[in-house]
Amino acid sequence: MKYNIHTHTVRCFHAEGSDEEYVESAIKNGYELLGFSDHCPYIYEDDYVSHMRMTPDDAEDYISSIRYLRDKYKGKIDIKVGFEMEWYPKLIDKQKDFLKTLDIDYLILGQHFTENEFEAGSIYVGSKTRRIKVLDRYIEQLLDGAKSGMFTYVCHPDLINYVGSKKIYEAKILNMLDELKKLGLPLEYNFYGYSDDRWYPSDRFWLLAREVGNDVVIGMDAHTPTLFDEEELREKMIAHVTDDLGITPLEEVKLIKPF
Repeated sequence: MKYNIHTHTVRCFHAEGSDEEYVESAIKNGYELLGFSDHCPYIYEDDYVSHMRMTPDDAEDYISSIRYLRDKYKGKIDIKVGFEMEWYPKLIDKQKDFLKTLDIDYLILGQHFTENEFEAGSIYVGSKTRRIKVLDRYIEQLLDGAKSGMFTYVCHPDLINYVGSKKIYEAKILNMLDELKKLGLPLEYNFYGYSDDRWYPSDRFWLLAREVGNDVVIGMDAHTPTLFDEEELREKMIAHVTDDLGITPLEEVKLIKPF
């Protein structure tokens, strides 16, 4: 099955294109399953407004729009709706209560920050760091989220941009990968990062994942409908994953209902 369950919308403030344009592009390029997982709105404790996720007030419109498209294109493509969500320890109880009021099919875990995004001490993990404490905290929060049982998979698990000791990186990432394998939670090889020539997907990470034997899925992380048109580049990426890294991605993804 040709699938993608990592798709964004303009509601996150850094994507483009209408919801329907994503659907039409996916159909045109042979996808059988399309999941929308825009950045999840969070219920913050004060008047903080995130620059990278929809507001809670947008959530119902988002879900209604995707459900409408699911019905409109029934028989042509299977459409699901969920969120890409961080694991923020201070906010998670209120967040669960909020999410339980929404009709969603799944969640994927995408950890971009340590601690809680709105705090002064929060760090974007894509920034280069040699601090072991940042690597440790990233792994700790990611595993806390993974152990919740709420998530279908972990997206861009190699987002952490640790540039310190190779020995320390490998030891700590191997431990994280082993824990994720025990949980049976697949890891996403991210096409958006690949297409944009970012620091992720990282071969050093994925060679460790091959060693551990983690399940791997392909995620487009689409922020524009035209990303689905990059078929030649996508096939090149999959060839790298299978031939160079020795990893066989899953042929289908099993959605986990979070509640």
